[in-house]
Amino acid sequence: MTRGRGLCVLLGALATVVFTGCGYHVAGRNPALPKNITVIAVPAMENKTSTYRIEQKLTAATIHEFLRKTRYKVVSDPNGGDAVLTGKVLSLEALPLTFQSTTTATTSTAQATTMLVTMRCDVTLLDRASEKVLYHNDNFVFRGEYELSTDVRSFFQEGDPALERMSQDFAARLVAAVTENY
Repeated sequence: MTRGRGLCVLLGALATVVFTGCGYHVAGRNPALPKNITVIAVPAMENKTSTYRIEQKLTAATIHEFLRKTRYKVVSDPNGGDAVLTGKVLSLEALPLTFQSTTTATTSTAQATTMLVTMRCDVTLLDRASEKVLYHNDNFVFRGEYELSTDVRSFFQEGDPALERMSQDFAARLVAAVTENY
């Protein structure tokens, strides 16, 4: 009798798990945005830092990520979208995280090999029709570690691969946050 009851409990628990699911889903595939949003305008972000063209790289990466991971059409004109995603890069800091030391008979030097990048942004997604704020974060913080291929001074030069990787990582996190309303 107890064996039968245990089997029923086990089958009931298994059925509950199977029919309710675990709650996981692929990012961008189950958007929390209203159904009327089909076109998202992503105008160029504002740059409040001294980092040259960071806003252009972040904007381009964000557009690419929307097109790659969501069903939304993306335009740059704020008047052409059902919703408008605006952003400001408020601060950007890159600090050496790990070093490689070189010692000779007379000198000892250390060179950074990994940088910790911390970027703070203000991001808003606005439904144009209702003027309702769908997503807002005035302290969207992105952190990432990036290996250096050369010296620290070249990390944020135009066209640097580390800046491209950082922009792509930032965009992936931003698009997931906006579309899934985290």
